[in-house]
Amino acid sequence: MTRPRTPTPAPGADDTRALALVMHTAFFVLLGASLARYLSRHPGDPLTPLVVTLSVLLAALYVLGPALGARLTLRRVTWLGAVVAAWAVLVVLAPSFAWCAVPLFYTGLRTLPPRAAVPLVVLLTALTVAAQLRLAGWADPNVLLAPPAVAAVATTVFVTMERQTARQRALIDDLIRTRRELAATGRREGTLAERERLAREIHDTLAQGLSSQRMLLQAADRLWDTDAPAARGHVRTAAAIAESDLAEARRFVHDLAPADLARTGGLGPALRAVAERASANGLTVRVHTEGTPAPPVPPAVEAALLRIAQGALANVREHARATTATVTLTCLDDQIVLDVADDGTGFDPTARPPASGVRGHGLPAVRARLRQLGGTLTVESAPGEGTVVSASIPLTPAAPEGEPG
Repeated sequence: MTRPRTPTPAPGADDTRALALVMHTAFFVLLGASLARYLSRHPGDPLTPLVVTLSVLLAALYVLGPALGARLTLRRVTWLGAVVAAWAVLVVLAPSFAWCAVPLFYTGLRTLPPRAAVPLVVLLTALTVAAQLRLAGWADPNVLLAPPAVAAVATTVFVTMERQTARQRALIDDLIRTRRELAATGRREGTLAERERLAREIHDTLAQGLSSQRMLLQAADRLWDTDAPAARGHVRTAAAIAESDLAEARRFVHDLAPADLARTGGLGPALRAVAERASANGLTVRVHTEGTPAPPVPPAVEAALLRIAQGALANVREHARATTATVTLTCLDDQIVLDVADDGTGFDPTARPPASGVRGHGLPAVRARLRQLGGTLTVESAPGEGTVVSASIPLTPAAPEGEPG
């Protein structure tokens, strides 16, 4: 059972909650302090019950705010209007309640979009200045200038923080989307690479084996009535090839080394085993090896060269109508070269492959193998003059002892 993924908090969510907690606390502290000031300065005033009632109502309304959510809805706008109206009446009755305007700045800026929040801040600032001038009894410059300055700073800081948070949120969304796209691209490339690998393995192993089995079974069918022992020999050979191909299929599905390499323990003996199986129906395949590589040949290079030889011999048997093919393995200090030459009909290497796509897969598969190992492929052929396929793979010499590899 898949566990539900924990949602990722929005950028700056913790800072926003902390700021909201501070502002809510400041509002109730300022509201309580303003009420205490009014009660201490105006004992027995006939407006006291109304001021106390409005203070309690304002506190209750303010508490309801978080329950309405952060989204801009008609209920939340109505709630904000009721809070501002209750506060404005209190300011008219008792100017000391004007100090609650600072937390209300924050509430308005959080609730409304900037175009509506700024006029609200201007209104709250004007009421605060009027209340303080009434309390001071004269046009105090500090009272005239301080509240607008505080409101301007608070509004600017809040709007700037909101824009930075929005940019961060957009950037994180872009990064998450890019990461998902890269992951999807990686999965697609991995799938295509695996398909290409299986296509190469099928062409170089199963296709070759099936072609051999078809020719052997056709030969057995022709000889069944006239030479039953020879026909049965062809059938037994086809069954042995099928068994070998089944083992190969199991190995390349698991991305293991070719069975001939695993069985013989070396590239030269493995090439001879492949040549022996390919020598049938009038085709003779010989193997020559020259030199010994200074660095050990990596297993991936051995496997690639063996598969290339299998594919090349399959093409020779299926298309070339050759009587002789020669596989030459040349080991040099810095590279290893595999040549497969035949005396068949040859072809024009510059000609475009058939539109049907039935033929022409072998050489692209060989080039793909060599490209992964930094190697090159050369094809020399002409109609009626046979074909030579040459695959060269560089060998990285081992670093001397004591030097970095």
